[in-house]
Amino acid sequence: MLQGYGPLLLKGLAMTIGVSLAAFAVAFVLGLLGASAKLYGGRVLRTIAEIYTVVIRGVPELVLILLIYYGTPTLIQTLVRTFGPESMSRFRVDFDPFIAGVCTLGLIYGAFATEVFRGAIRSIPKGQIEAGIAYGMTGFTLIRMVIFPQMLRFAISGLGNVWLVLVKATALISAIQLDELMRSAELASANTREPFTFYLIAALLYLSVTVVSLALIKRTEQFAFRGNEARG
Repeated sequence: MLQGYGPLLLKGLAMTIGVSLAAFAVAFVLGLLGASAKLYGGRVLRTIAEIYTVVIRGVPELVLILLIYYGTPTLIQTLVRTFGPESMSRFRVDFDPFIAGVCTLGLIYGAFATEVFRGAIRSIPKGQIEAGIAYGMTGFTLIRMVIFPQMLRFAISGLGNVWLVLVKATALISAIQLDELMRSAELASANTREPFTFYLIAALLYLSVTVVSLALIKRTEQFAFRGNEARG
């Protein structure tokens, strides 16, 4: 049935998971920075964070992927050739599809993670922060010992949703020729002329990642709130 394209699909699945994990790490960091800027930053940082989340969430993912992968190198080349020395007239910039995909998806879902973290921080009971301050905790110690652990507990569900949507969004980076699952299914479909078979298999593989992810998210939530359940 697979006509020898099974390994290609599995390789594409591995690439999809790799891109997803790397992009999620980028989104996690950007989310923390964005939430911190919105809640604790000055006017400039709050404005930058607000513009970031509004713009990124308002532009389709595919447009951003194409803009960064194709548009940014062209812009850089044009600027260098226009304002640079004559020796740079043949200057060329090429983005690696993996790096471009990871950075773009990380940038996109960092905006969503920002709102998840901001909501999670606001969900922390003020009494816990006040208790930490009463014990003499300030600055980084307070963040590390009180705010960050509590924030993660409240953010698990939201981050889980970000992860699930991000995994599906990796299908869009097939547009920049990265050999992830969707691209592999396209190649197999084109060569065998059996699009239903290979797109169905791709759909089932995406679904399998989702099912496993949901189970892991549920276990993580149970672990994070086990103390609360015991007291309840």
